[in-house]
Amino acid sequence: MTSIDVLLQYLQHAPAVLVTVQSTQGSVPRGPGTWMAVLPDQLLGTIGGGNLEFQAMAEARARLAGTLGAEVLRYPLGPSLGQCCGGVVHLRFELLSVADTDRLRAHLAVVHPPVALFGGGHVGHALVQVLARLPFALTWIDSRDGIFPADVPASVRCEYSDPVQQAVQDMAPGSQVLIMSFSHAEDLDIVAACLQRQRSQGDLPFIGLIGSQTKWASFHHRLAARGFSDVELAHVTCPIGVPGIPGKEPEVIAVAVAAQLLQRLTP
Repeated sequence: MTSIDVLLQYLQHAPAVLVTVQSTQGSVPRGPGTWMAVLPDQLLGTIGGGNLEFQAMAEARARLAGTLGAEVLRYPLGPSLGQCCGGVVHLRFELLSVADTDRLRAHLAVVHPPVALFGGGHVGHALVQVLARLPFALTWIDSRDGIFPADVPASVRCEYSDPVQQAVQDMAPGSQVLIMSFSHAEDLDIVAACLQRQRSQGDLPFIGLIGSQTKWASFHHRLAARGFSDVELAHVTCPIGVPGIPGKEPEVIAVAVAAQLLQRLTP
């Protein structure tokens, strides 16, 4: 259950206060639109932590207790807050009730960039655990029955596809693709399907293939034989993951790949 789900469920029984970063100046922890919901004994989301968040929580709980105040308050991140960011944050405080449910559902909903992960092996499992906590809409794809564990994070959509490359045609536009199936033959077919889609639709900003430079040299030769040009093949990233991170453990690779995807997010 997401923070939004928890908030909407809570509002069926009692009010809460929504604290939103309305605007900022200079160096600040979080940008405009960031929000947290303050309940009497619970906090959902974060506006950046530190004393700013502590003061905002106190202000919100005072409003839950009936204290009135300005809709928007200014917080300079200097000595008075015990913070040295140097910027200024304007926070909007809004007392919520059940009547706000529909509006909040639309207002707070976030459309995350899609990621298609092919492969349910060790690295795939590790990546799911990392990416499920990050701002991505993750679809996990494999051609084998029973490969997905029972405890897949609720935000992850699992898809069985045989042949596995058939799933490429149904991926969301703008998908960043990670390819790490159980066999090189499947990997090759998935890459070819992605390149074919990129040729016809041009809507796959990232095609990442797990493996070594030797693997990619072999794939490059085979894909060229299928008619893909050097320009098209240059759209594939192999190996994947930010450079300079040693270690081949699945968890290490997962962090390196997640960091690479985060680098590609538009600020």
